[in-house]
Amino acid sequence: MGTSLGVSDTMALISSKLSKIVSWSGCALFLHQPEGDSLKCRFAVGVDSPRLLNATLKVGHGLAGWVARNRRTLINGNPRVSFEAAGVSSETSLNSAIVCPLHYNDTFIGCLALYHVEANHYTEDHRRLLERIAEQAGAVIHNSIVFEQTQEDSLTDPLTGLPNRRSMFVHLSRELARAGRLKSEVAIIVMDIDGFKSINDTYGHNVGDHALREVASALQGALRPYDLCVRYAGDEFIVVLSGCGGEEAERKRVELQRAVDTLQFEARPGKMLPLAISVGASVFPHDGDTYETLLATADSRMYRDKTRRKREAGSPDHSADRSRPSAPGNVSDLDLQRAAVGVL
Repeated sequence: MGTSLGVSDTMALISSKLSKIVSWSGCALFLHQPEGDSLKCRFAVGVDSPRLLNATLKVGHGLAGWVARNRRTLINGNPRVSFEAAGVSSETSLNSAIVCPLHYNDTFIGCLALYHVEANHYTEDHRRLLERIAEQAGAVIHNSIVFEQTQEDSLTDPLTGLPNRRSMFVHLSRELARAGRLKSEVAIIVMDIDGFKSINDTYGHNVGDHALREVASALQGALRPYDLCVRYAGDEFIVVLSGCGGEEAERKRVELQRAVDTLQFEARPGKMLPLAISVGASVFPHDGDTYETLLATADSRMYRDKTRRKREAGSPDHSADRSRPSAPGNVSDLDLQRAAVGVL
């Protein structure tokens, strides 16, 4: 357990087995967040406990906060204190709690809390049992945290913090299958930073990385919480918009360009550089029914937009020599798609 399961799945198994040893009406896991010296409820099940899920409390506040500060098990505390500390209504049918600290290699990682509807339900025998269980559970939960972090890292671009192309293909495949079942639409928007190579060549890759982060932040800020913005490769970004038709995709295309246009990017002290993106969009199922076709269509339209913008600006297109990081002799998926539609 814990080496191939996330925190929630691991805790679902632990809480199920725990109920046969120490009875509970509700169960919750609070994980320590060292950066803010706080605790976050990552798992909650049972009577009223789901109200605590994802709640954050400061160390020293609530029952779990007391245990985090004192590193000792607390027996028959009042669950209402935990609800109040979490900022939710303290009205609950739970009347007793036992909260035990969790450690891994002498490092405090969080608290395991059990609640019961009976007052004064827990005894010293329960404390001894839970502390023995916690010795094993601490290592298992630590492994599940590491597993989740590894999974997240494999799906995240380390420079911008956005999802990466692997994450996009997983998400896009799921959204296209869903849209096919529901007869709905999905829009894909492909974007490329204008003149990015000249920024790297003139000011260095550190400045180029800064520009990428600024653009990523601007794009993310212009999207709905459930939209997906991906750093695809180099200076290229892709957005997936579920339930989005052609007209809405066009409005979003213009909005994203304006969001980048308004950036104030300082390449070096006192030297402000304009940033801009070329954008192309395609919509499922009108422009294709596979992600390869949709990406190729959006990419072709993005290049037409780049050509138009270059012509209107009357300046050379510095991004002709693209900065996509490809190994020698290795052609990317999107390059193959570009070749298929005759844009290379």
